[in-house]
Amino acid sequence: MNNFTFYSPTYFVFGRGTENEAGKYVSRFGGTKVLIHYGGGSVKKSGLLDRVKTSLDGAGIDYVELGGVMPNPRSGLVYEGIDLCRQEKVDFILAVGGGSTIDSSKAIAAGVLYDGDFWDYYSTDLQVTEALPVGTILTIAAAGSEGSQGSVITHEDGMLKRSTNSDAIRPVFSILNPELTFTLPPEQTANGVADIMAHVFERYFTNTKEVEVTDRLCEAILLTMIKESPKVMENPSDYGARANIMWAGMVAHNNLCGVGRDQDWSSHDMEHELSALYDVAHGAGLAVMFPAWMKYVMKHDINRFAQIAVRVWGCHMDYQNPEVTALEGIKKLEEFWRSLGLPITFAELGAKEEDIPFMVKNIGLKEGESMGSFVPLYNEDLEKIYRLAL
Repeated sequence: MNNFTFYSPTYFVFGRGTENEAGKYVSRFGGTKVLIHYGGGSVKKSGLLDRVKTSLDGAGIDYVELGGVMPNPRSGLVYEGIDLCRQEKVDFILAVGGGSTIDSSKAIAAGVLYDGDFWDYYSTDLQVTEALPVGTILTIAAAGSEGSQGSVITHEDGMLKRSTNSDAIRPVFSILNPELTFTLPPEQTANGVADIMAHVFERYFTNTKEVEVTDRLCEAILLTMIKESPKVMENPSDYGARANIMWAGMVAHNNLCGVGRDQDWSSHDMEHELSALYDVAHGAGLAVMFPAWMKYVMKHDINRFAQIAVRVWGCHMDYQNPEVTALEGIKKLEEFWRSLGLPITFAELGAKEEDIPFMVKNIGLKEGESMGSFVPLYNEDLEKIYRLAL
């Protein structure tokens, strides 16, 4: 196990009706003038936005609103949010929505206190050291942004999808009510499942030795997703299953499962090019990219792939030929995602073979540079993996 530090300051408020306590927690964490940031009309139609406002009113907290967050959140709205916060002297940002809304809120929070262009945090090695506090009210279990130090934004100029990571943008509190996910369309639920599982895979496939504790934590989350996901697809109002999935989504990405071990993240970076170019859901793109990446790199550590096949998917261990077991595990993953209605090929996303060279180029590796830690990948490797996804 590697040396590590771990800091996860987010205060979690979990359960039925907890969105009605938003005002109490904004006040507790110092907010006096709030930007309520959200996406489309669902938070209005469901009455969630009104309940949040009522709670803020009850706590005597002023607020302004900014809606319009899109999946794969855009830089234009971030700039608008930064300007609005400065004009209105906002001191707290409340994200009401899923990962896209939370990521956009984090970008705004960092940008308000920065003299330069917030995009510097996403396009260079510059680290966020201070930001407005962010609270969240989660409406979809997927990205894990409600407990993570990460944020992903797409810049319209070039449609570049990039990320930044800093403890300064971890939410100070997150309200998680599984009831708020009952009305999600099946495809959004499935995309969230793929996203959660992918966050675990990025940590699980590591070259770091003697990481049994975090291996087992990762496997537990994956087993939970395999058990609970079919339940919510059949009965979207299954509170118990929704609750387990919602908490799994947070634990999968607050980095508890990733401490002390090298992590990869090349599949995420490759998927970012898919969702930036075709505006597909992140989870759907990951469902296509991860099995392709697995098939390409598995021989690097065939026993790790066989281990997850046995421990998570219940495959029989072929000691004479562990590659058979490893491939069976990847097949089980594809079958599981397919059973949820997820795509597993380029064609199902509407992606085109002729765009592969553009995506490879857009990732931005210079000559001789590589990405990923499990197996370093060069431009020629990226192209081969994209082609495996065809």
